[in-house]
Amino acid sequence: MTDLVVGIDIGTSGARALAMDASGTVVGQASARMDDHGANHREPCVWWRTLAVALDRLVAEVEAERVVALAVDGTSGTMLPIDSYGRPLGDALMYSDAVGDAEILTAIAAAAPSTSAAHGATSGLAKAMHFRKNLAPWKVVHQADWIAGKLSGRFGVSDENNALKTGYDPVARCWPDWIEAAGADRSLLPDVVAPGTPIGRIGADAARCYGLSPKVVVVAGTTDGCASFLATGAAEIGEGVTALGTSLTVKVLSAEPIFAPQYGLYSHRIGDRWLAGGASNTGGKVLAHFFADNRIAELSEAIDPARPSCLDYYPLVGKGERFPIADPHLAPRLEPRPDDDARFLHGILEGIAAIETLGYGRLAELGGPKLKTLRSVGGGAANPVWTGIRQRRLGVPFLPARSEEAAAGAARLALQGAVDAGVLRP
Repeated sequence: MTDLVVGIDIGTSGARALAMDASGTVVGQASARMDDHGANHREPCVWWRTLAVALDRLVAEVEAERVVALAVDGTSGTMLPIDSYGRPLGDALMYSDAVGDAEILTAIAAAAPSTSAAHGATSGLAKAMHFRKNLAPWKVVHQADWIAGKLSGRFGVSDENNALKTGYDPVARCWPDWIEAAGADRSLLPDVVAPGTPIGRIGADAARCYGLSPKVVVVAGTTDGCASFLATGAAEIGEGVTALGTSLTVKVLSAEPIFAPQYGLYSHRIGDRWLAGGASNTGGKVLAHFFADNRIAELSEAIDPARPSCLDYYPLVGKGERFPIADPHLAPRLEPRPDDDARFLHGILEGIAAIETLGYGRLAELGGPKLKTLRSVGGGAANPVWTGIRQRRLGVPFLPARSEEAAAGAARLALQGAVDAGVLRP
């Protein structure tokens, strides 16, 4: 009987639990929708009820007694005030919620280095300072921290990836002194460990509830974005992952960190390596603006990816770009539009591929590695014509993603933690 680990992904609309064996093979997965357990997705009890259903469904699919470790990923920048028993003192502020307190934002702007990810109204630090100002929390924790705390009974522990937007310094590996200068209280922030670090055993209540062994190790997790990268199997310097979703996101494993706030670029520490990346305003939203999905599939059949369209597009829905060009006034370039819709689509696909190529080039210019291989995730990755266009532009081997599920990335961290804790042989 082989051992298993479990990865848990808490998303914006649901929860997914995934079981993986020691070889990295997914052997079971289950999910649940938050809307089925409460309309207020900022309410932590809705997260917990949703996760409980997903875990119940998973352990009904696999043998619960085989599980030796688990890890959790959550949405980056989602913050929750708790008391010393881990009880929420109110609703969370989600990753996209903005703090409107000008005093807090001004204080952070004055104290934080320009390279810090704590700048901005949606940063984790701004939310922690807001909770301190309006409540009396014991700790302010990230979404994944709280779920892991509910499972282990140990609250107030976070990971280096979730802590980045709260002001954590991943190079020095500490909460920096400037946080106090900004008016924040470091004692309210969680202790931080590396993703994949064993942080304790599962609590008796959780073990009994899900039929798990009391020896199950709870492992420090990560953000949903980092988990999605890890899920693909990319693990070497120069390996990149492009997400072709509503927007275009490019990420690459680097030997050195890259911090370029003018491009929205920050680096997450992954062991002794760094995950650097950026997001463009181009992507699937541009395609959806002009064509329905079935029309894209139909028109793609008429496109030869080996031949250029001879159109020079920079596809955007409106003005403004953040990466690889930092220009809030950059206008879309989608003219001239040919009468042939297939050629027009061809030009858009080429334009997005050109932005992707420029993005990886920009990462290399800023100190990252030259792209060696690429894995693709998201809806656009299923279009073989687009893939052919991108392969011609990027000129590197395209490798299959082992998984597109963030929960699989969390499970990989659980594997690492299980080995470190001595409950699983490497």
